[in-house]
Amino acid sequence: MRMIRWFNVSVVAIAILASGCSGNDAARNLTTDTGSGGTATQTSVPMESKSPRIVSTTVAVTQFMDALDLDLVGVPTSVKTLPKRYDGVTKVGNPMTPNMEIVKSLEPTDVLSVTTLEYDLAPVFKNANLTARFLDFTSLEHMNKAILDIGSRFGKEKQAAALVNGNNAKVEQIQKQIAGKKQPKVLILLGVPGSYLVATENSYIGDLVRLAGGKNIVEGEKVEYLASNTEYLQKSNPDVILRAAHGMPEEVVKMFEKEFKKNDIWKHFSAVQSDRVYDLPEDLFPTTGNLAVGEALDATVKMLFP
Repeated sequence: MRMIRWFNVSVVAIAILASGCSGNDAARNLTTDTGSGGTATQTSVPMESKSPRIVSTTVAVTQFMDALDLDLVGVPTSVKTLPKRYDGVTKVGNPMTPNMEIVKSLEPTDVLSVTTLEYDLAPVFKNANLTARFLDFTSLEHMNKAILDIGSRFGKEKQAAALVNGNNAKVEQIQKQIAGKKQPKVLILLGVPGSYLVATENSYIGDLVRLAGGKNIVEGEKVEYLASNTEYLQKSNPDVILRAAHGMPEEVVKMFEKEFKKNDIWKHFSAVQSDRVYDLPEDLFPTTGNLAVGEALDATVKMLFP
């Protein structure tokens, strides 16, 4: 069979497939402010004396704001359960398509999103004359930096340090647990309704695999996701295949099961032959970091080192 070349795919492709999730393969910043002037900065802006009016537009950010003991005036509309402290807080719409009129009506001092949505949302916020701050949750290291930045900005340094210290302690525990063990080769598939991509080491789940002692079969790429080429993947012969389902998880799991049964090439994968194919629960393995990072690392270690 003729080999098909790999080609880079930004997370924008996921937006087309899943009607929402999108991304940006530019260099990652700690946080990025995009205002009406379209400029960006990596520096933290000191809070004014007045109380902050913060709008969080994603579930992960909302969870972190709760952990930092911060009040919000706006939260995302989501089927996922948000922290109880935000019961009754104004819903501002889907994380991928927040309602700009509602956001503006709340007169926010800060609007928070994540860098994986920046490509699509930065111009939307700019057109609405709103300043947005995009937090980088694409890896544990970046997420820790973003947490400390937010803690400093809103006077919650103690809470932020506690979260980061907890994350670092978990990583140290994992490193001791896997010390001396042979690295398994891992293939990570990100499924969305109708298609799937391959997650590189630059994706959040790819970072979890690295921290848990796995070796991603795709290395040296700058983007978070690549188009799938089953011939190349099979030649890489992964020991473990992790399948992450997003958008509509139940539908995507069925899609993966159908693909692995219908496409004959999958039966030649060592991971399939040894029954080391795992479907990742979306609450533990989202496309960006969240509060469940410790639990996700424990789960990843169990899959990589059964």
